[in-house]
Amino acid sequence: MKALLLRDLRLAIRSGGGFGLGLAFFFLLAILVPLGVGPEGGTLGRIAPGILWVGALLACLLSLDRIFALDFEDGSLDLLATAPIPLEAVVALKALAHWLVTGLPLTLLAPGLGVLLNLPPAGYGWLVLSLLLGTPALSVIGAFGAALVVGLRRGGLLLSLLVLPLYVPTLIFGAEVVRRGTEGMALATPLALMAGISLGAAALLPFAAAAALRVNLR
Repeated sequence: MKALLLRDLRLAIRSGGGFGLGLAFFFLLAILVPLGVGPEGGTLGRIAPGILWVGALLACLLSLDRIFALDFEDGSLDLLATAPIPLEAVVALKALAHWLVTGLPLTLLAPGLGVLLNLPPAGYGWLVLSLLLGTPALSVIGAFGAALVVGLRRGGLLLSLLVLPLYVPTLIFGAEVVRRGTEGMALATPLALMAGISLGAAALLPFAAAAALRVNLR
């Protein structure tokens, strides 16, 4: 299992599809929004939590179709489906690899981009915490969506349509954590909901994704 995780990490970094493209998109979004909205600091500060979370969500979305596509194209996915490792564990490891090369770097980059968007100082810690809690759910949900469309031609657009509605609760609560943190409001409820979404997705969706893969590989 460790070898599979390391293999996926090497493939993701070498191809640049997860690490470089997602970070570049996130960075460009943080630069373009002030140009479009205007340099007024108060306006940028109010919309910064939502913009940063939308950027992180879309950056994760860019590389979802690569979670299983490369393995499907070279036949590795058929071997993994018949390997001694349960297919559910394979899905979980691939979701973890996606988070390590996409979600975690986005989390680390987010405070720097918060400066560009004039995020209030009180919100930086809560931004990092919300992304740490929420981005694992994005990767696991994305792995489930990628399993549903694996093998389909032009499946990227369908994948986006499938997973974006599932991302909405994480987006809402993630932005709400940052907004409440900047205003000094209570945070227990959105934090608990975000943690629940991530834990529930990690517990249930690998089984659903593995079932979808078995159907698609028949």
